[in-house]
Order: sequence, then structure tokens, then C-alpha cells
Amino acid sequence: MQSLAYVFERFPSFTQTFCVREIEQLERLGVRPVLFSIRDTRDEEIRHFPTALFDRVHFLPPRDELKEKVRAWKDAHQLPRAAALVLRHWGERSDKARVYEAAYIAKVLADMGGSAPRHVHSHFAGIGARTCWWLRKFTGVTCSFTAHANDIFCQPDDETVPFASLFEEAALIVTVSDYTAQQLRERFPSAAGRVKRVYNGLDLEPFKAARAQADRSRAAGGILSVGRLIEKKGYPDLIAACGQLRDLGLAFHCRIVGEGPMEQALRAQIERLALEPQVQLTGPLGIDEIRRLLAEETQVFALACATESDGGKDNLPTVLMEAMAASLPCVSTRLAGVPEMVVEGKTGFLSKERQPEALADHLATLLKDEALCVAMGKAGLDHAEQHFSREVTGRALLKGFAGLGGWRRLWTRQLRHIVPKVHGKSFDLAAFMAGK
Repeated sequence: MQSLAYVFERFPSFTQTFCVREIEQLERLGVRPVLFSIRDTRDEEIRHFPTALFDRVHFLPPRDELKEKVRAWKDAHQLPRAAALVLRHWGERSDKARVYEAAYIAKVLADMGGSAPRHVHSHFAGIGARTCWWLRKFTGVTCSFTAHANDIFCQPDDETVPFASLFEEAALIVTVSDYTAQQLRERFPSAAGRVKRVYNGLDLEPFKAARAQADRSRAAGGILSVGRLIEKKGYPDLIAACGQLRDLGLAFHCRIVGEGPMEQALRAQIERLALEPQVQLTGPLGIDEIRRLLAEETQVFALACATESDGGKDNLPTVLMEAMAASLPCVSTRLAGVPEMVVEGKTGFLSKERQPEALADHLATLLKDEALCVAMGKAGLDHAEQHFSREVTGRALLKGFAGLGGWRRLWTRQLRHIVPKVHGKSFDLAAFMAGK
């Protein structure tokens, strides 16, 4: 089935392996999407996916080459008339790259003839979604996108295409937690009926297998956290909580895996609190080593999520899923979609954000009670299998694409965009963007 195309900003990429998992699971279910990537990722050194996947992706040319090709197609009258007129009238407005990208993809789809997909999907309410929005305007394809976290929590960088229009004109708006689904329905009431929650999916089996085979003799007292060293991960709070655990006389060792701009500040905090023996910044580690640490040397997984100064925050952190798949109890904060993963008192404990004292209390409770860790770890695995396994989430996403009454309803008047006939002398860019 090639009824579907994806337009990614970057694909495949080690920073967004959930997108790779999504494509792979759709293919297991019999859907083989046409894949576009605006950026070329073939020079990325870290790869958590099969190299053969690159062969599936249509990478758009670099910016200058892209512009040159699109202009040549325009001069040869090989672009949709609307695309040619928008390019002519755009002037000095920002975000013109999205227009070029949509025009380029429109030409590629036109060359596919009758086999071309008639629905396009993207991840994040940003560059990819805006490109799809223009593609809809130029060709009449239906479009959708998955909204994640900072793409909806933070003020958009560019509103040349009004942010609300992405939601008003999408056939389907997928989001990854009940928290953001409710938030989007309230923010965009006209689109409320088209918002669908689909959790990001994970292949649980490698984590389950690693735990089943693990030598747990070094797990006691082990605390693990994984993530970029940035504000929203809350690492200053975790380090402060570790200081309190030390003052309580508890034996523990906390590893923080990742890299980022806060590294020096965090190292200074560890030194100031004299926590060098107990708290270690490991730098980035490969997935195999992270999986081993989860299975063999961790008693509790911790992620002290916090809201950043610009409103950014985590929504559904994959690392919590991975910890649950490894049968570990989790300690985190009551923020966005996290409580849908860490079920209070069942799969772990939650505190308010930026409350290191409460975080330390929860960590201490678990470090002193191995039986409770085992019980919460088992409950966490059960919860992950029910809600976050790739099989469950893949079927839910496919149902979303085929839903709204069935795949055919993607072509109903309500959802399909009829490209208006446009004329050079009377073309009104603002009216065209507004659908008038």
C-alpha cells in the first residue's frame, strides 16, 4: 500500500529513533510509505537503525540546488500553477524554503502518476508540517502531523504560515499523550474532533531479554538517568537530591548519561556538593551499553523533568519507557504526559517539578526496599506492554490514518482540499493562503 507519504525534516536520525520505529512498524502492518527527508542525514555517524533504510528515502537536494531545480521546473511550466504563483509573489517574507520544498515534492509526486500517495504525514508542528501544509495548497493532498512537545509548548519561531492553520487544515492531528491531546482540543476547538492520541512505540523485547539474562549483583543502590544535559531534564534537581541521599547515609551510585550545554555547570555542582564518588556524568553511551546498565547495574531509574524558561518541557520521554521495559521502578515529576507512564504508587513515584527534597524522599524509599522495586518494576513492564509496545501503537496509528470513518473518508469534502484555479494577473497571495 503506497497511499501514504511521510515528509520529515530529518530522517532517519539517531536523535529521532521513534520515527524509524514508526515506519518499521507500519511496514510490518503492510503499509509502505513513500519517504521524504528535507535534510540529508547520510553523514550522521551514530546510527541506531539499519543502513539499508537510507535507500528508501528521497532526500531533497541542498538548498541552492533545490532552488535551482524548482526554478527550472517553474520556467518549464512543470510545477502546479499555484506553486509557481506563490514563488513569484512571496517576496521577502520568511520561510520561503518551505514553499520550495513543497513545490519540489509536488513535482516528484506528479512524476509518480497514478501511484502517487494522496495523504502526507509529518512529525512535529514545525518545518515538516508547514511543508505539508503548502503541499496541500498546491496539490490537494490531505495532510496530517504528529505534535510532540516543544513544537506545541513553545511559541513558534515563524508564523508566516499561521500556527493555528496547521491544526485547522490537517485531516488528522496525532499527539503522543492524553495531556497534549486535551490541551490541543482546548486550544483549537475547531480541530478537536481530529485530534488523536497515539503513544510513541518501543520495541520492548531487547530490554526484556537483557533483564532476563542479567547478573543483578551490582544493581543495589544504582540510580540511572539518561538524557541531554539541558534544562528540561532537571539534572540540577537530581544532583541536589543525591546530596540529600548522601546526607541520609544511604549507599548509592548515580550515573547521568548524556551530553549537552549544561555539562560544566553540572560538574561544578557535583564538585561543590562533594559528590564525585557517588555521582558520575558518563557522557553519551550507545544503546547497547545503556540497555546493559538498565538491566545489570540499576535499582531505580530517575528523570527529574522540569519546565524550561521558554515553556519547553518533556512530554513522553522514551527513556522512561525503556526503563519500564527493563522492569525498573521510575522516579520522575508530575509534568505533561509523564504521569501516563509513571503511575503514582504503582510503577514508580512522582513529585512536583523542581522539588529535590521530594525527589530524594522517593529515591530513598525505593533504595531501601528492594521488594518494592521488584513489584513496581513488574507493574511498569505490564504497563509498557499494554500501552507502549510498538505493536499496540502501530495499530493505533494505522487506525488513525484509516479512521475518521475509514480510509476513503480522507477524500470527503470535509477533509480534501480542492485547489482553486488561479490566474497570474488576479492572484492574491493572502487570499490563497486563507483558502479564499
